[in-house]
Amino acid sequence: MISALYAGKVFHARLRPRRHTLTYRVFSLLLDLDEVDGLSRSLKLFGHNRAAVFSFHDTDHGAGDADLRAWVGAQLGAAGIVLGTPKITMLCYPRIFGYVFNPLTVYFCSEGETLKAILYEVHNTFGERRTYVIPVADGAAAVEQTCAKELYVSPFVPMDCAYAFHIEPPGEKVLIRIDETDPKGLLLRASFAGARKPLTDGVLLKALVSYPLMTLKVTAAIHWEALKLVLKGVPYIARKPAAARVATTVVR
Repeated sequence: MISALYAGKVFHARLRPRRHTLTYRVFSLLLDLDEVDGLSRSLKLFGHNRAAVFSFHDTDHGAGDADLRAWVGAQLGAAGIVLGTPKITMLCYPRIFGYVFNPLTVYFCSEGETLKAILYEVHNTFGERRTYVIPVADGAAAVEQTCAKELYVSPFVPMDCAYAFHIEPPGEKVLIRIDETDPKGLLLRASFAGARKPLTDGVLLKALVSYPLMTLKVTAAIHWEALKLVLKGVPYIARKPAAARVATTVVR
């Protein structure tokens, strides 16, 4: 089975105009789109497009409809990436008791054993999301990619920024690191590092106890850390609504 649970830590470090760091214990699920229906049938605590303690709903991602695989295929096609038999896995937070907010979902798109593209689906707390579609160069053990920022995410980070991604794809461990830079240089570094665990009812039950109401805490932590930044005097940047609630950027 490719699907798994990755338990680890999220780390953020802001360098300017005030230093600010945070670390939280979290877990993510790696879900193979070919396996989710079988997992939903075999696991008591996991459901696909249905209510469960832990669940994954296609409508939380992509275009917001029920055909996530077709949506991923369309994004790859727009980038000129044609895969004969694509393997699509997603690293994301699940719904827990029906609630989830995913700041970032990472799609790994492979053909055979070769990673061909990564999709970075960024959500903000205003109900908007933008997906960055970036091809992967063959043969890289660690993936290095860049793109311009095109979605307002934080009221404390300007839009005139770029992302540099460092990805160590899921194996026994996974690492997602994002450096956000502005014209003055590195502004923010964010990362998730996790260790693989099998996706079983026992592991999910342990996660429920170890990370109670984790997805609700993700949203609460975003607002708590925002309050800390206000108290530190970090300037607030007004939001300009996105032209479309759901959008895609193809990076060539």
